[in-house]
Amino acid sequence: MSVRRALALAACGLAGGSVLLSAVVVGKQPARGGGDSEPRPGGSAVPSAAPPGLLLLPPTTSCPPTAGWIERPAGSSSYWDSNWDRREPLALINLKKKNEETGEEELASRLDHCKAKATRHIFLIRHSQYNLDGRADKDRTLTPLGREQAELTGHRLASLGLKFDQIIHSSMTRATETTEIISKHLPGVKKISTDLLREGAPIEPDPPVSHWKPEAVQYYEDGARIEAAFRNFIHRADAKQEEDSYEIFVCHANVIRYIVCRALQFPPEGWLRLSLNNGSITHLVIRPNGRVALRTLGDTGFMPPDKITRT
Repeated sequence: MSVRRALALAACGLAGGSVLLSAVVVGKQPARGGGDSEPRPGGSAVPSAAPPGLLLLPPTTSCPPTAGWIERPAGSSSYWDSNWDRREPLALINLKKKNEETGEEELASRLDHCKAKATRHIFLIRHSQYNLDGRADKDRTLTPLGREQAELTGHRLASLGLKFDQIIHSSMTRATETTEIISKHLPGVKKISTDLLREGAPIEPDPPVSHWKPEAVQYYEDGARIEAAFRNFIHRADAKQEEDSYEIFVCHANVIRYIVCRALQFPPEGWLRLSLNNGSITHLVIRPNGRVALRTLGDTGFMPPDKITRT
């Protein structure tokens, strides 16, 4: 019983996100008195002697609390907010307008009318290597290596054999040029340019870094825009969409890392802990029920090692 209690405590500690040392291997322990346990106030019992080779620590009544930054949705025992994109069917219906005569039948019908049926596949592409010496955005064009990277990325996307619906790209020069090269491998796929996906400072990273410290006003301005990009582009399919969709977004490392954290409901302040190569492919899947999965993060396995950069 003592060994089982120790293992249970160890599992409890690991589940709570911390290391709880419940059993320590030591030399043989002398027996204390007779019997296996002695009574405690309240009728419970504690081991009075550990098995040979184990030193038991005092038992705990519950697992340690979870990390403070994890916020549970109101009225739910889960950490996942099912209405993260504000498209949960029940949230779209005005229950006050429910017909009293039809009752639940009408409610079920209205819910079904609002439910998504298709899965969205989001391919987030980081732009290729570009000229860092350019003073203005128009001067920050792709390098010869960057153009090679874009060709490799385009070839990889085409090889997947998917019917891509559209390519939405940042209006910055390096993203636009990357899109033009990729699109040659995907003829007929429409291209849309947007300022929402331009590079910027999404949110102050935690932990902070010493080599990159934008002004507070930049977080204020860029953060609202990049959050708007997330809300505008990253969500479950519309209820009218019948077939699964495959969409490409060509943008920037900061934007992609922030979107990934937000979509997975990870702390967005952790975005700078991720790293993305130029021309890399990140694949997010959004199911009809709102669940999100990350298939790949920053994949460049299709590039030769000497073509991989992260600038």
